[in-house]
Amino acid sequence: MLSSLTSRFTRRKQLDATSTSGSSLSRCLTTLDLTLLGIGSTLGVGVYVLAGGVARDTAGPSVVLSFLIAGVASAFSGLCYAEFGARVPRAGSAYVYSYVTVGELAAFVIGWNLILEYVIGTASVARGYSGYLDSLLNNSMKDAFRAAMPINEPFLAEYPDWTAFAITLVLAVLLSVGVRESTRFNNIFTILNLCIVIFVVLAGMSQADVANWSISVPANTTIVGEKKGAGGFFPYGFSGTLSGAATCFYGFVGFDAIATTGEETKNPQKSIPIAILVSLSFVSLAYTGISSTLTLMLPYYLQDSAAPLPFAFHHAAMPWAGWIVSIGALFGLSTSLLGAMFPLPRVLYAMASDGVIPRALAKVHPTFQTPLAATLFSGLLAAFMALVFDLTQLVDMMSIGTLLAYTMVGVCVLLLRYRDSSSQSSNFCSYKPLATNDLNDSEEELFPCNSSNTFVFTRKEYLRQLFNLDRVISPTPLSSHVAQHSAIMYTILCIPFSIMVIHGSPFHLKFFPPKAMLFFMVLKMIFSLVVLNKQPQDPSPLPFSVPLVPWLPAASVLINIFLTLKLSWQTWVRFSVWMLMGFMVYGGYGWRNSSEEYRMKGKVPPNEDTNDLKLSKFDQNKNENDLDDIE
Repeated sequence: MLSSLTSRFTRRKQLDATSTSGSSLSRCLTTLDLTLLGIGSTLGVGVYVLAGGVARDTAGPSVVLSFLIAGVASAFSGLCYAEFGARVPRAGSAYVYSYVTVGELAAFVIGWNLILEYVIGTASVARGYSGYLDSLLNNSMKDAFRAAMPINEPFLAEYPDWTAFAITLVLAVLLSVGVRESTRFNNIFTILNLCIVIFVVLAGMSQADVANWSISVPANTTIVGEKKGAGGFFPYGFSGTLSGAATCFYGFVGFDAIATTGEETKNPQKSIPIAILVSLSFVSLAYTGISSTLTLMLPYYLQDSAAPLPFAFHHAAMPWAGWIVSIGALFGLSTSLLGAMFPLPRVLYAMASDGVIPRALAKVHPTFQTPLAATLFSGLLAAFMALVFDLTQLVDMMSIGTLLAYTMVGVCVLLLRYRDSSSQSSNFCSYKPLATNDLNDSEEELFPCNSSNTFVFTRKEYLRQLFNLDRVISPTPLSSHVAQHSAIMYTILCIPFSIMVIHGSPFHLKFFPPKAMLFFMVLKMIFSLVVLNKQPQDPSPLPFSVPLVPWLPAASVLINIFLTLKLSWQTWVRFSVWMLMGFMVYGGYGWRNSSEEYRMKGKVPPNEDTNDLKLSKFDQNKNENDLDDIE
């Protein structure tokens, strides 16, 4: 019983990574389309807001370095996404990546969190869009809605925001009509947004004063009754710069929308890696330019956290530039809204195609060639949340879904790069495809991997392989086990390490002080990575591969786990409730209707695509040999 449950939770999706056919979605996106989608999703209204607050309260002028550090950290995750986008060009992003590499349960958890991230992201941007339009109209919409339909309930909005509701539905209809039409809309607004950013940098630099990067805070300068830093380029010290980088990291969230377009891109194995890296580069340059302009125009302690750019231009006697910034904010909100909603139906489509959520959401309209049911359902869900919910307390939940997805992709790179794909490996085993519907089939017949194909090794062989004393040059079943254990151990150690760094040690033992515990934990993490680095990697050529493996994916995993654990406990409580709902869906529907469940029982899954077979043709031939041996 336990072995069959374990087999179901860890069964992996089998794909042909080289096949780009077999999808009913329209393949019409180019590298330029994906790049502008990534820029639009990432460079939203945050570019007009984020730098001012971080400069004033956290980092000072060193916010420029904060954005650079955050950009490098985001690039680590971006590189991991780029490799999987080239390796597994399918819709679904991190959900599909973890399904192929880790297993079904882990993939469902990631997919369920991506749904949460994109729904709340869409609803919150829609509320922001509505609020911004309302501010330009002197809050006339807010007053009318509040007078007509007041809401006096906790955790709900003060009034139903019908403007946000309508904006979200219009966008859902736009996305339903066709991906070509919606990306054309995104491309135009993203280019206009970039033009506004360039204008802000050029106009602001004309009023720049280098002395603002070394200015001292006047003795009588207080903001909210508190002096702001000690002046200079690092008024809050280098620790303030790092804290600012943690905040700025969220300004780079959104590029993963590119990874959901694998089945709608003409050449996904080439376009997805290029688009991810180019879009992150443009976004990093934009954030660095905006933050440099702001802190050179105006001393950091005088920055406005709500609308820093208009405030700075008014302070510099350039109010006309403030109006241009307001127009740019509309463009930024438009692209951010599209970028938040664009991936959601793709994730629903991928999960429904695999049967872990109702398959009705996987239907593709024959004319529009879009996942129509998933798009309209996600639009209605996001529109309803934007209508009645007060999302200020839920925004942090977006970060959990994003950071967990980033973490999983980094772990997947480590696992798959060192995995043995030879015919002797127990890591790759198939279900018996010709099993009948006879309910008396034994577990050995339905789960051949659990019985006859278990790899056995001695302790001496395992210890020798830790440092690869036999100088193995290609992955073996033993080296794959060692690499898997090391990667999992490192990932687990990142959790207590991050907790101790953030909150301190909960244990204060007389003979084992917290610093010593932290030191030994770091040694264990380094040891795990050294062992992982000694193992042979899969020599199979890839269209794009992450450099500096295992060090770069390991850094990505640590950064993302650290940022996840910095979130408030209230966010974790809400996250737990959402996950409980997800486990009820998976336990009541998903695992019984999964496509892999059909394969386990020797049945053909509904709407099965014959092109979705294996990670590679070599693996297909290998599994056929395994079946011959079993039979």
